[in-house]
Parts: sequence; C-alpha cells; structure tokens
Amino acid sequence: MVLEQLKKVVITALEDMKAKDIRVLDVRGKTSITDIMVIASGTSDRHVRSLANEVVVKAKEAGAMPLGVEGEREGQWVLVDLVDIVVHIMLPSVRDFYHIEKLWSVDEPNAASVVLGMPEGKPATKSK
Repeated sequence: MVLEQLKKVVITALEDMKAKDIRVLDVRGKTSITDIMVIASGTSDRHVRSLANEVVVKAKEAGAMPLGVEGEREGQWVLVDLVDIVVHIMLPSVRDFYHIEKLWSVDEPNAASVVLGMPEGKPATKSK
C-alpha cells in the first residue's frame, strides 16, 4: 500500500471516531524506524483503545497488517505500528507530559504547531 493512501486511511479512521488534536509528522531523514508519525488524543482510556482498534481494523481492511500494538490494556497511550506509519494515541495528560511532537520536530520550529487542516506556520490551538 502506498504511504499516502495508508496515511489517509489512518487519519480518516481517527476523524471518524472523533479523535482530538490529530497531528502528522514526517520523520523521514530523522529516524529509520518509520516515515510518518500520527499523534492524536482520546477523551478517556476507553476512547483511546477504541481509536487504536479502529485504526487497526481500517488498516487491515486496506491491506496493511500492523506490525504490533502496544498499550491497549492500560489505554493511556496506545501505539499502533504500521511499519511506514506509527500512530500514537494518548490521553491529553500523557501527551502533555511527553511532548513527542516537540521531540520529533526539534529542528523544525513550526512543525510542532502544524495541526491537520491548519496552514503551515499558523499557531495551533489546543483541543479540549
């Protein structure tokens, strides 16, 4: 499956399940573990688990078998590894604590503020 198609499948799955603050980071050239990271928040541990499950189901339907899923039992931070795309779904408090967007965009001053659907360089507003 082409990377852009898989990215679209992941984002659509998250949007359909009402994920909050979806961000997409292109990490090619920064790491060899993946090309794209998608980060989103859920409103509760149950919502986080449901979001991750929907990503897995839709990825499989599209022909992309997940390499692994971690954190489902706790539901505070679930990672779905789709090889070329790694999806992080977290509770807002966990996301605020780890700031992984900033970790992966350290050399791009505006990258952490680019939110899905926002023009580049415009400051993002936090979803509650």
